[in-house]
Amino acid sequence: MRRQYLVHAPIRRKMIALYTALITGAIMAGLQAASAAPPGGEFPSKVPVPADNPMTPRKIHLGKQLYFDPRLSLSGDVSCDTCHNVAGNGSDGLPLSFGVLGRVDRPRHAPTVFNSAFNTVQFWDGRAKSLEDQAKGPLLNPIEMGMPSSGAIVKRLAGIPGYRREFARVFGGKTPITFEHVVQAIATYERTLVTPDSPYDRYLKGDKNALDKSAKQGMHEVSDLGCASCHAGAMFDNPGLPMGTGWFRKFPMIPTNPTCATYVREYHLADDPGRFDVTHKQSDEHVFKVPSLRNVAVLAPYFQNGSVGSLRTAVRVMAACQLGKTLTGLQTTNIVAFLNSLTGKFPVETMPRLPETPDSTSMMQAAKLQQNRRQLN
Repeated sequence: MRRQYLVHAPIRRKMIALYTALITGAIMAGLQAASAAPPGGEFPSKVPVPADNPMTPRKIHLGKQLYFDPRLSLSGDVSCDTCHNVAGNGSDGLPLSFGVLGRVDRPRHAPTVFNSAFNTVQFWDGRAKSLEDQAKGPLLNPIEMGMPSSGAIVKRLAGIPGYRREFARVFGGKTPITFEHVVQAIATYERTLVTPDSPYDRYLKGDKNALDKSAKQGMHEVSDLGCASCHAGAMFDNPGLPMGTGWFRKFPMIPTNPTCATYVREYHLADDPGRFDVTHKQSDEHVFKVPSLRNVAVLAPYFQNGSVGSLRTAVRVMAACQLGKTLTGLQTTNIVAFLNSLTGKFPVETMPRLPETPDSTSMMQAAKLQQNRRQLN
C-alpha cells in the first residue's frame, strides 16, 4: 500500500510562496542579465569573400590603382577616392558630393568605404547586393563619374599598356580586361579597408579599462533604450544576415512626435523617398538601409542627406524620430561617449603609382570635348 504524505495548508501556502519567489527572482535575474548584455559584438576576424572573386595580392594592387585612377571618369578628374577618401575616414566630409559635371543627383551623403565589405547590401537604398555590384554604379552614373558605357571603360583601360599587363597577370585569358574584372578588382581592394581594434573591441576581449565610466553607461543606454534593436550585430547594422539580404528601417519612424516633426522640418529628413525608388512599393517610402555605427564618431555629417553636422544632434534626432524618446543631456553625453568607443584603427593608405597614359593629352581633350557637348545639350 502506497504511503500518502499530507501537507498542512499553512505549510503548503508557504512552500508555494517560496517557490514563486524563487521563480520570479530567476526570471528577473535573467531579464537583468539580458539588459546588461553588451550590444553589438566583437569585430569580425575575416571579411566575407565571394567564391567567384578570391582575393590575391596582385588583384588587391590592381584594384587599388583603379580605385585611385581618375581616368575611370569621363572628365578624367574624379576617382572613387574623390568621394570616398581612404586617407581620411572613407568619405569626403561633405553633406553632398559633386560628380564630373559639378552636379548633385539625388541629395545623398557619400557613405564611408571603410568596413563596407561587411555590408550585406550597398547604398542607402540597398539596391546593390555586393561590393562588385556597388562598384558598377558610380562608374556609369552620368552625374558621379559619367562614363557612357562599360565598353567605354574597357576601351580606355585597354589603351593603357600598364593596365593591359596588370589585367593579364591578374585575370589571364584571351580578354583579361572586362567590365566584370574591373569591378572585381575594385571590390577586392575595398575588402582590405577595415578598421578593427576599437576600444569597444578591446573591452569585449576583457580589457575593462578600455571604456571609461561614461562610455560604459552609454553602452547600457544603447541597449535599454532600444537602439540595438536596429543597430545589431558585430557591425551594429544588422543581426547577422547573409550577404545580399538587407536590413531596412523607415526613417523617420515617428514623424508625428512633436520633437521629431521639428527635426524633420529643420533637416529635411522626409524629402528622400528612400528604397521606394528601387522597389516602387508604397511600404518602402522613406525606408533606408540601417547604417553601421562603427566609426560613426568620425563620420560627420550624418543621415542620408548629410544634413546634421554633430553626433550629439544626430543621437537626439534618432531618439525622437525612431524611438519617440527625449534624451537628457547626460544620456546624450554617455551615448556619444560609447559611440566614440566604436572608432577602430584605420589602415594607412597612400596613393599608388598609376600606369602612364600614352598620348594622354589627346585622350583628355576628347573627354573634355564630350563633356562640353553634354553641357551644350
